[in-house]
Amino acid sequence: MKRREMPFAAGATVSVLGLGVSGTAAARLAAARGAVVYASDAFAGVEQKAAVDALSAEGISAEAGRHDMDRILDSDLVVVSPGISPFSEVRQEISARGIRTIAEVELAYGTLSSRVIGITGTNGKTTTTQLTATLLRESGTSAVAGGNIGHPLSWTAMEEEQPDWVVVELSSFQLADLESFHVDIGVLLNLAPDHLDRYRDLQAYYRDKQRLFAAGDDDTAWVLNADDPFVLDLANSIAEEAFLFSLNDPVKRGGWLSADGVLVGNIDGTEERWLPEAELPLLGSHNVANALAASISARLAGCPADAVGSGLRVPSDLPHRLESAGEVAGVLWINDSKATNVAAATAAVRAFDRPIIMMLGGRHKGEPYASIAEAGSDRLKAVVAFGEAAPKILAELDGAVPHIAVENGMDAAVRAARHQAVSGDVVLFSPACSSFDMYPNYEVRGEAFVRAVQSLSTVEDRS
Repeated sequence: MKRREMPFAAGATVSVLGLGVSGTAAARLAAARGAVVYASDAFAGVEQKAAVDALSAEGISAEAGRHDMDRILDSDLVVVSPGISPFSEVRQEISARGIRTIAEVELAYGTLSSRVIGITGTNGKTTTTQLTATLLRESGTSAVAGGNIGHPLSWTAMEEEQPDWVVVELSSFQLADLESFHVDIGVLLNLAPDHLDRYRDLQAYYRDKQRLFAAGDDDTAWVLNADDPFVLDLANSIAEEAFLFSLNDPVKRGGWLSADGVLVGNIDGTEERWLPEAELPLLGSHNVANALAASISARLAGCPADAVGSGLRVPSDLPHRLESAGEVAGVLWINDSKATNVAAATAAVRAFDRPIIMMLGGRHKGEPYASIAEAGSDRLKAVVAFGEAAPKILAELDGAVPHIAVENGMDAAVRAARHQAVSGDVVLFSPACSSFDMYPNYEVRGEAFVRAVQSLSTVEDRS
Protein backbone atom coordinates (compact mmCIF):
# COMPACT_ATOMS: atom_id res chain seq x y z
CA MET A 1 0.00 0.00 0.00
CA LYS A 2 1.25 3.46 -0.89
CA ARG A 3 2.28 5.61 2.05
CA ARG A 4 -0.36 8.19 2.90
CA GLU A 5 0.02 11.47 4.72
CA MET A 6 -1.96 14.63 5.30
CA PRO A 7 -1.38 17.28 2.60
CA PHE A 8 -0.33 19.87 5.21
CA ALA A 9 1.83 20.14 8.30
CA ALA A 10 0.46 20.78 11.77
CA GLY A 11 -0.17 24.49 12.26
CA ALA A 12 -0.73 25.17 8.55
CA THR A 13 -3.52 27.53 7.52
CA VAL A 14 -6.22 25.75 5.51
CA SER A 15 -9.21 27.40 3.86
CA VAL A 16 -12.27 25.37 2.94
CA LEU A 17 -14.52 26.78 0.22
CA GLY A 18 -18.10 25.58 0.36
CA LEU A 19 -20.16 24.72 3.44
CA GLY A 20 -22.12 21.79 2.11
CA VAL A 21 -21.85 18.39 3.74
CA SER A 22 -18.40 17.63 2.29
CA GLY A 23 -17.00 21.10 3.00
CA THR A 24 -18.15 21.01 6.62
CA ALA A 25 -16.64 17.54 7.02
CA ALA A 26 -13.36 18.72 5.46
CA ALA A 27 -13.17 21.68 7.85
CA ARG A 28 -13.62 19.36 10.83
CA LEU A 29 -11.02 16.89 9.57
CA ALA A 30 -8.43 19.58 8.84
CA ALA A 31 -8.94 21.11 12.29
CA ALA A 32 -8.72 17.69 13.95
CA ARG A 33 -5.37 17.14 12.19
CA GLY A 34 -3.87 20.37 13.52
CA ALA A 35 -4.65 22.98 10.86
CA VAL A 36 -5.82 26.52 11.49
CA VAL A 37 -9.05 26.43 9.50
CA TYR A 38 -11.17 29.09 7.85
CA ALA A 39 -14.33 27.85 6.09
CA SER A 40 -16.67 29.98 3.99
CA ASP A 41 -19.47 29.89 1.46
CA ALA A 42 -20.61 32.61 -0.92
CA PHE A 43 -24.21 31.63 -0.22
CA ALA A 44 -26.04 32.10 3.05
CA GLY A 45 -28.86 29.58 2.86
CA VAL A 46 -30.26 27.54 5.72
CA GLU A 47 -27.70 24.76 5.24
CA GLN A 48 -24.75 27.16 5.14
CA LYS A 49 -25.87 29.12 8.21
CA ALA A 50 -26.37 25.89 10.16
CA ALA A 51 -22.86 24.78 9.18
CA VAL A 52 -21.40 28.10 10.37
CA ASP A 53 -23.14 27.73 13.74
CA ALA A 54 -21.95 24.14 14.15
CA LEU A 55 -18.35 24.84 13.17
CA SER A 56 -18.17 28.00 15.25
CA ALA A 57 -19.36 26.04 18.30
CA GLU A 58 -16.38 23.75 17.73
CA GLY A 59 -13.93 26.65 17.57
CA ILE A 60 -13.56 26.60 13.78
CA SER A 61 -13.74 29.98 12.03
CA ALA A 62 -16.55 29.98 9.46
CA GLU A 63 -18.88 32.40 7.68
CA ALA A 64 -21.63 32.30 5.06
CA GLY A 65 -22.55 34.91 2.50
CA ARG A 66 -18.99 35.89 1.55
CA HIS A 67 -15.41 34.71 1.13
CA ASP A 68 -12.74 36.60 3.03
CA MET A 69 -10.22 36.73 0.19
CA ASP A 70 -7.45 38.13 2.41
CA ARG A 71 -7.63 35.06 4.63
CA ILE A 72 -8.00 32.67 1.72
CA LEU A 73 -5.06 34.12 -0.19
CA ASP A 74 -2.95 33.86 2.96
CA SER A 75 -3.62 30.10 3.21
CA ASP A 76 -1.11 27.30 2.76
CA LEU A 77 -3.81 25.07 1.25
CA VAL A 78 -7.36 25.48 -0.06
CA VAL A 79 -9.90 22.65 -0.08
CA VAL A 80 -12.43 23.44 -2.81
CA SER A 81 -16.00 22.27 -3.17
CA PRO A 82 -16.50 20.55 -6.55
CA GLY A 83 -19.44 22.87 -7.13
CA ILE A 84 -17.19 25.92 -7.43
CA SER A 85 -16.16 26.40 -11.04
CA PRO A 86 -12.44 26.78 -11.84
CA PHE A 87 -13.49 29.87 -13.83
CA SER A 88 -15.10 31.54 -10.81
CA GLU A 89 -13.50 34.73 -9.54
CA VAL A 90 -12.46 33.19 -6.22
CA ARG A 91 -10.71 30.24 -7.88
CA GLN A 92 -9.06 32.47 -10.45
CA GLU A 93 -7.57 34.60 -7.67
CA ILE A 94 -6.34 31.54 -5.80
CA SER A 95 -4.79 30.13 -8.96
CA ALA A 96 -3.08 33.44 -9.78
CA ARG A 97 -1.50 33.44 -6.32
CA GLY A 98 -0.21 29.87 -6.86
CA ILE A 99 -1.89 28.40 -3.79
CA ARG A 100 -2.47 24.63 -3.74
CA THR A 101 -6.07 23.55 -4.17
CA ILE A 102 -7.31 20.03 -3.51
CA ALA A 103 -10.60 18.17 -3.35
CA GLU A 104 -12.18 16.96 -0.11
CA VAL A 105 -11.51 13.33 -1.07
CA GLU A 106 -7.80 14.18 -1.45
CA LEU A 107 -7.76 15.69 2.04
CA ALA A 108 -9.48 12.61 3.51
CA TYR A 109 -7.17 10.19 1.71
CA GLY A 110 -4.23 11.40 3.80
CA THR A 111 -5.46 9.62 6.94
CA LEU A 112 -7.45 6.85 5.33
CA SER A 113 -6.27 3.30 5.95
CA SER A 114 -8.91 1.62 3.77
CA ARG A 115 -8.25 0.33 0.28
CA VAL A 116 -9.99 2.33 -2.45
CA ILE A 117 -12.29 1.60 -5.37
CA GLY A 118 -12.68 4.75 -7.47
CA ILE A 119 -15.66 4.97 -9.82
CA THR A 120 -16.28 7.63 -12.44
CA GLY A 121 -18.16 8.09 -15.70
CA THR A 122 -20.80 10.41 -17.06
CA ASN A 123 -23.75 8.37 -15.76
CA GLY A 124 -24.34 5.53 -13.32
CA LYS A 125 -21.64 6.51 -10.80
CA THR A 126 -23.89 6.61 -7.76
CA THR A 127 -25.73 3.39 -8.61
CA THR A 128 -22.49 1.50 -9.25
CA THR A 129 -20.80 2.92 -6.17
CA GLN A 130 -23.63 1.95 -3.85
CA LEU A 131 -24.09 -1.42 -5.50
CA THR A 132 -20.38 -2.27 -5.21
CA ALA A 133 -20.39 -1.41 -1.51
CA THR A 134 -23.55 -3.48 -1.02
CA LEU A 135 -21.99 -6.52 -2.71
CA LEU A 136 -18.93 -6.28 -0.47
CA ARG A 137 -20.98 -5.86 2.71
CA GLU A 138 -23.29 -8.73 1.78
CA SER A 139 -20.23 -10.95 1.37
CA GLY A 140 -18.97 -10.05 4.86
CA THR A 141 -16.39 -7.41 3.88
CA SER A 142 -16.60 -4.05 5.61
CA ALA A 143 -17.15 -1.33 3.01
CA VAL A 144 -18.46 2.23 2.83
CA ALA A 145 -19.73 4.15 -0.20
CA GLY A 146 -18.54 7.76 -0.21
CA GLY A 147 -17.19 10.70 -2.17
CA ASN A 148 -19.56 12.53 -4.51
CA ILE A 149 -22.36 10.27 -3.30
CA GLY A 150 -23.28 12.47 -0.34
CA HIS A 151 -21.22 10.63 2.28
CA PRO A 152 -17.99 12.66 2.57
CA LEU A 153 -14.83 10.61 2.71
CA SER A 154 -13.72 12.85 5.59
CA TRP A 155 -16.36 11.22 7.79
CA THR A 156 -14.72 7.84 7.26
CA ALA A 157 -11.22 9.30 7.72
CA MET A 158 -12.19 10.55 11.19
CA GLU A 159 -13.48 7.17 12.36
CA GLU A 160 -11.28 5.17 14.72
CA GLU A 161 -12.16 1.90 13.00
CA GLN A 162 -12.09 2.25 9.24
CA PRO A 163 -13.57 -0.23 6.75
CA ASP A 164 -11.55 -2.62 4.62
CA TRP A 165 -12.71 -0.80 1.49
CA VAL A 166 -14.10 2.60 0.58
CA VAL A 167 -15.98 2.79 -2.71
CA VAL A 168 -15.62 6.37 -3.92
CA GLU A 169 -17.77 8.10 -6.50
CA LEU A 170 -15.51 10.58 -8.30
CA SER A 171 -16.92 13.43 -10.36
CA SER A 172 -14.84 15.11 -13.05
CA PHE A 173 -14.64 18.16 -10.77
CA GLN A 174 -13.14 16.10 -7.95
CA LEU A 175 -10.72 14.35 -10.29
CA ALA A 176 -9.44 17.75 -11.40
CA ASP A 177 -8.29 18.51 -7.84
CA LEU A 178 -6.55 15.24 -6.95
CA GLU A 179 -2.84 14.94 -6.22
CA SER A 180 -1.73 11.73 -4.47
CA PHE A 181 -5.12 10.02 -4.22
CA HIS A 182 -4.64 6.39 -5.25
CA VAL A 183 -7.15 3.77 -6.37
CA ASP A 184 -6.60 0.05 -5.95
CA ILE A 185 -9.46 -0.58 -8.37
CA GLY A 186 -10.48 2.07 -10.91
CA VAL A 187 -13.75 2.02 -12.87
CA LEU A 188 -14.71 4.11 -15.91
CA LEU A 189 -18.37 3.43 -16.71
CA ASN A 190 -19.13 5.51 -19.80
CA LEU A 191 -18.54 8.86 -21.46
CA ALA A 192 -21.05 11.28 -22.96
CA PRO A 193 -21.36 15.06 -23.27
CA ASP A 194 -22.03 16.71 -19.90
CA HIS A 195 -21.22 19.87 -17.96
CA LEU A 196 -20.72 21.80 -21.18
CA ASP A 197 -21.95 24.82 -19.24
CA ARG A 198 -18.75 24.56 -17.18
CA TYR A 199 -16.11 23.10 -19.49
CA ARG A 200 -14.71 24.95 -22.49
CA ASP A 201 -15.34 21.91 -24.68
CA LEU A 202 -16.01 18.17 -24.55
CA GLN A 203 -12.30 17.33 -24.70
CA ALA A 204 -11.64 19.32 -21.52
CA TYR A 205 -14.36 17.33 -19.72
CA TYR A 206 -12.90 14.05 -20.94
CA ARG A 207 -9.41 15.12 -19.86
CA ASP A 208 -10.61 15.48 -16.29
CA LYS A 209 -12.18 12.02 -16.48
CA GLN A 210 -8.86 10.69 -17.76
CA ARG A 211 -7.22 11.85 -14.53
CA LEU A 212 -8.62 8.68 -12.96
CA PHE A 213 -5.78 6.77 -14.61
CA ALA A 214 -3.18 9.06 -13.04
CA ALA A 215 -4.55 7.90 -9.67
CA GLY A 216 -3.46 4.32 -10.36
CA ASP A 217 -0.21 2.41 -10.78
CA ASP A 218 0.98 -0.97 -12.05
CA ASP A 219 -0.91 -2.74 -9.25
CA THR A 220 -4.25 -1.04 -9.94
CA ALA A 221 -6.98 -3.19 -11.48
CA TRP A 222 -9.04 -1.36 -14.11
CA VAL A 223 -12.69 -1.97 -15.00
CA LEU A 224 -13.84 -0.49 -18.33
CA ASN A 225 -16.94 -0.43 -20.54
CA ALA A 226 -16.17 -2.53 -23.61
CA ASP A 227 -19.24 -1.14 -25.39
CA ASP A 228 -18.09 2.49 -25.19
CA PRO A 229 -15.41 3.38 -27.76
CA PHE A 230 -14.75 6.71 -26.01
CA VAL A 231 -13.91 4.86 -22.79
CA LEU A 232 -11.55 2.49 -24.55
CA ASP A 233 -9.90 5.34 -26.42
CA LEU A 234 -9.43 7.39 -23.26
CA ALA A 235 -8.00 4.39 -21.41
CA ASN A 236 -5.56 3.78 -24.26
CA SER A 237 -3.00 1.05 -23.43
CA ILE A 238 -4.62 0.33 -20.05
CA ALA A 239 -7.57 -1.23 -21.89
CA GLU A 240 -5.47 -4.22 -22.95
CA GLU A 241 -5.03 -5.40 -19.37
CA ALA A 242 -8.37 -4.20 -18.01
CA PHE A 243 -11.39 -6.17 -16.86
CA LEU A 244 -14.18 -5.31 -19.30
CA PHE A 245 -17.96 -5.38 -19.12
CA SER A 246 -20.35 -5.62 -22.05
CA LEU A 247 -24.05 -5.94 -22.80
CA ASN A 248 -23.30 -7.19 -26.30
CA ASP A 249 -20.51 -9.78 -26.34
CA PRO A 250 -18.51 -12.06 -24.04
CA VAL A 251 -15.18 -10.62 -22.90
CA LYS A 252 -11.89 -12.29 -22.10
CA ARG A 253 -11.85 -11.02 -18.51
CA GLY A 254 -14.69 -9.27 -16.75
CA GLY A 255 -18.45 -9.64 -17.14
CA TRP A 256 -21.18 -9.66 -19.77
CA LEU A 257 -24.86 -10.28 -20.42
CA SER A 258 -25.21 -13.72 -21.97
CA ALA A 259 -27.44 -14.58 -24.92
CA ASP A 260 -29.88 -16.24 -22.52
CA GLY A 261 -30.16 -13.13 -20.35
CA VAL A 262 -27.81 -13.92 -17.47
CA LEU A 263 -25.14 -11.67 -15.93
CA VAL A 264 -21.98 -13.73 -16.39
CA GLY A 265 -18.43 -13.17 -15.22
CA ASN A 266 -14.92 -14.49 -15.80
CA ILE A 267 -12.44 -13.04 -13.33
CA ASP A 268 -9.82 -15.75 -12.96
CA GLY A 269 -10.37 -18.04 -15.92
CA THR A 270 -13.60 -19.71 -14.79
CA GLU A 271 -17.03 -18.67 -16.04
CA GLU A 272 -19.42 -17.59 -13.27
CA ARG A 273 -23.18 -17.18 -13.74
CA TRP A 274 -24.15 -14.41 -11.35
CA LEU A 275 -27.83 -13.53 -11.84
CA PRO A 276 -30.59 -13.63 -14.47
CA GLU A 277 -31.25 -10.13 -15.75
CA ALA A 278 -34.96 -10.55 -14.93
CA GLU A 279 -34.11 -10.86 -11.22
CA LEU A 280 -32.13 -7.62 -11.03
CA PRO A 281 -34.16 -5.08 -8.98
CA LEU A 282 -32.89 -2.14 -11.06
CA LEU A 283 -34.69 -0.92 -14.19
CA GLY A 284 -33.07 -0.44 -17.58
CA SER A 285 -30.23 -1.90 -19.63
CA HIS A 286 -27.91 0.85 -18.39
CA ASN A 287 -28.36 -0.56 -14.88
CA VAL A 288 -27.44 -4.03 -16.14
CA ALA A 289 -24.15 -2.47 -17.25
CA ASN A 290 -23.78 -0.80 -13.85
CA ALA A 291 -24.45 -4.14 -12.12
CA LEU A 292 -21.78 -5.84 -14.24
CA ALA A 293 -19.23 -3.14 -13.36
CA ALA A 294 -20.11 -3.41 -9.67
CA SER A 295 -19.90 -7.20 -9.72
CA ILE A 296 -16.46 -7.18 -11.33
CA SER A 297 -15.21 -4.57 -8.87
CA ALA A 298 -16.55 -6.49 -5.88
CA ARG A 299 -15.03 -9.75 -7.14
CA LEU A 300 -11.64 -8.04 -7.53
CA ALA A 301 -11.99 -6.74 -3.97
CA GLY A 302 -12.53 -10.23 -2.61
CA CYS A 303 -16.27 -10.87 -2.86
CA PRO A 304 -16.76 -14.62 -3.51
CA ALA A 305 -18.39 -15.56 -6.81
CA ASP A 306 -21.32 -17.28 -5.11
CA ALA A 307 -22.12 -14.12 -3.13
CA VAL A 308 -22.52 -11.87 -6.18
CA GLY A 309 -25.99 -13.11 -7.14
CA SER A 310 -27.41 -12.73 -3.63
CA GLY A 311 -25.89 -9.27 -3.33
CA LEU A 312 -27.37 -8.15 -6.65
CA ARG A 313 -30.82 -9.24 -5.46
CA VAL A 314 -30.72 -6.83 -2.51
CA PRO A 315 -33.29 -4.09 -3.21
CA SER A 316 -31.52 -0.83 -3.97
CA ASP A 317 -32.20 2.34 -2.00
CA LEU A 318 -31.53 4.90 -4.71
CA PRO A 319 -33.87 7.87 -4.42
CA HIS A 320 -34.33 10.06 -7.50
CA ARG A 321 -33.00 7.34 -9.83
CA LEU A 322 -35.87 5.71 -11.75
CA GLU A 323 -37.73 5.61 -8.44
CA SER A 324 -41.47 5.01 -8.42
CA ALA A 325 -43.39 8.00 -7.08
CA GLY A 326 -46.62 6.02 -7.14
CA GLU A 327 -49.46 5.14 -9.48
CA VAL A 328 -52.42 7.43 -10.05
CA ALA A 329 -55.43 6.18 -12.04
CA GLY A 330 -53.31 3.53 -13.73
CA VAL A 331 -50.51 5.97 -14.62
CA LEU A 332 -47.05 5.15 -13.24
CA TRP A 333 -45.04 8.19 -12.08
CA ILE A 334 -41.25 7.85 -12.09
CA ASN A 335 -38.85 10.18 -10.27
CA ASP A 336 -35.52 10.25 -12.11
CA SER A 337 -34.41 13.70 -10.94
CA LYS A 338 -30.78 12.51 -10.86
CA ALA A 339 -30.86 12.47 -14.67
CA THR A 340 -29.14 15.84 -15.03
CA ASN A 341 -27.86 15.31 -18.58
CA VAL A 342 -29.22 14.15 -21.91
CA ALA A 343 -27.43 10.78 -21.87
CA ALA A 344 -29.04 9.85 -18.54
CA ALA A 345 -32.49 10.93 -19.73
CA THR A 346 -32.06 8.98 -22.97
CA ALA A 347 -31.15 5.85 -20.99
CA ALA A 348 -34.24 6.36 -18.82
CA VAL A 349 -36.50 6.47 -21.90
CA ARG A 350 -35.03 3.16 -23.04
CA ALA A 351 -35.87 1.57 -19.67
CA PHE A 352 -39.62 1.54 -20.42
CA ASP A 353 -41.64 -0.26 -23.09
CA ARG A 354 -44.95 1.48 -22.30
CA PRO A 355 -46.15 4.86 -23.62
CA ILE A 356 -44.20 7.75 -22.05
CA ILE A 357 -45.06 11.30 -21.14
CA MET A 358 -41.72 12.89 -20.32
CA MET A 359 -40.98 15.90 -18.13
CA LEU A 360 -37.86 17.73 -19.29
CA GLY A 361 -36.34 20.96 -18.04
CA GLY A 362 -34.23 22.93 -15.63
CA ARG A 363 -31.03 24.76 -16.41
CA HIS A 364 -29.65 23.97 -19.86
CA LYS A 365 -26.16 22.38 -19.85
CA GLY A 366 -25.20 22.88 -23.48
CA GLU A 367 -26.39 19.55 -24.92
CA PRO A 368 -28.91 18.94 -27.74
CA TYR A 369 -32.08 17.02 -26.83
CA ALA A 370 -32.61 15.17 -30.12
CA SER A 371 -31.36 11.79 -28.83
CA ILE A 372 -34.21 11.69 -26.32
CA ALA A 373 -36.82 11.88 -29.07
CA GLU A 374 -34.91 9.32 -31.12
CA ALA A 375 -34.71 6.86 -28.22
CA GLY A 376 -38.45 7.19 -27.60
CA SER A 377 -39.57 7.44 -31.21
CA ASP A 378 -42.03 4.54 -30.87
CA ARG A 379 -43.45 5.35 -27.40
CA LEU A 380 -42.84 9.01 -26.50
CA LYS A 381 -46.37 10.47 -26.54
CA ALA A 382 -45.64 13.92 -25.18
CA VAL A 383 -43.05 16.14 -23.51
CA VAL A 384 -43.79 18.66 -20.79
CA ALA A 385 -41.00 21.25 -20.77
CA PHE A 386 -40.37 23.45 -17.74
CA GLY A 387 -37.77 25.78 -16.26
CA GLU A 388 -35.14 27.91 -18.00
CA ALA A 389 -34.50 25.29 -20.69
CA ALA A 390 -38.17 25.03 -21.74
CA PRO A 391 -37.93 27.34 -24.81
CA LYS A 392 -34.87 25.49 -26.10
CA ILE A 393 -36.49 22.09 -25.55
CA LEU A 394 -39.59 23.29 -27.39
CA ALA A 395 -37.51 24.61 -30.30
CA GLU A 396 -35.44 21.44 -30.64
CA LEU A 397 -38.19 18.83 -30.19
CA ASP A 398 -41.05 20.55 -32.00
CA GLY A 399 -42.07 18.16 -34.76
CA ALA A 400 -40.07 15.26 -33.26
CA VAL A 401 -42.58 14.56 -30.47
CA PRO A 402 -46.37 14.35 -30.97
CA HIS A 403 -47.15 16.97 -28.36
CA ILE A 404 -45.09 19.47 -26.33
CA ALA A 405 -46.43 21.58 -23.48
CA VAL A 406 -44.51 24.32 -21.68
CA GLU A 407 -45.33 25.09 -18.05
CA ASN A 408 -43.88 27.19 -15.26
CA GLY A 409 -43.42 25.53 -11.88
CA MET A 410 -43.43 21.92 -10.76
CA ASP A 411 -47.12 21.68 -9.84
CA ALA A 412 -48.21 23.05 -13.21
CA ALA A 413 -45.85 20.71 -15.07
CA VAL A 414 -47.16 17.68 -13.17
CA ARG A 415 -50.77 18.67 -13.90
CA ALA A 416 -49.92 19.09 -17.60
CA ALA A 417 -48.34 15.63 -17.65
CA ARG A 418 -51.42 14.15 -15.98
CA HIS A 419 -53.61 15.78 -18.64
CA GLN A 420 -51.63 13.93 -21.35
CA ALA A 421 -51.56 10.52 -19.61
CA VAL A 422 -54.05 7.66 -19.65
CA SER A 423 -54.09 4.37 -17.77
CA GLY A 424 -51.10 2.24 -18.80
CA ASP A 425 -48.82 5.21 -19.47
CA VAL A 426 -45.71 6.22 -17.52
CA VAL A 427 -44.89 9.82 -16.65
CA LEU A 428 -41.11 9.98 -16.61
CA PHE A 429 -39.58 12.88 -14.70
CA SER A 430 -36.08 12.69 -16.15
CA PRO A 431 -35.13 16.35 -16.63
CA ALA A 432 -31.85 16.11 -18.65
CA CYS A 433 -30.87 19.45 -17.07
CA SER A 434 -29.41 20.69 -13.82
CA SER A 435 -31.78 21.83 -11.09
CA PHE A 436 -30.16 25.17 -10.37
CA ASP A 437 -32.74 27.38 -12.04
CA MET A 438 -35.36 26.40 -9.45
CA TYR A 439 -33.76 24.18 -6.81
CA PRO A 440 -30.40 23.91 -4.99
CA ASN A 441 -29.86 20.30 -6.08
CA TYR A 442 -31.52 17.36 -7.82
CA GLU A 443 -32.64 15.86 -4.48
CA VAL A 444 -34.78 18.86 -3.57
CA ARG A 445 -36.14 18.91 -7.12
CA GLY A 446 -37.05 15.23 -6.92
CA GLU A 447 -38.78 15.75 -3.58
CA ALA A 448 -40.82 18.58 -5.10
CA PHE A 449 -41.88 16.29 -7.93
CA VAL A 450 -42.94 13.54 -5.52
CA ARG A 451 -44.96 16.03 -3.44
CA ALA A 452 -46.71 17.29 -6.56
CA VAL A 453 -47.60 13.73 -7.57
CA GLN A 454 -48.88 12.97 -4.06
CA SER A 455 -51.05 16.10 -4.16
CA LEU A 456 -52.38 15.03 -7.53
CA SER A 457 -53.18 11.61 -6.09
CA THR A 458 -55.03 13.14 -3.14
CA VAL A 459 -57.18 15.28 -5.44
CA GLU A 460 -58.08 12.33 -7.66
CA ASP A 461 -58.89 10.14 -4.65
CA ARG A 462 -61.46 12.74 -3.58
CA SER A 463 -63.01 13.10 -6.99
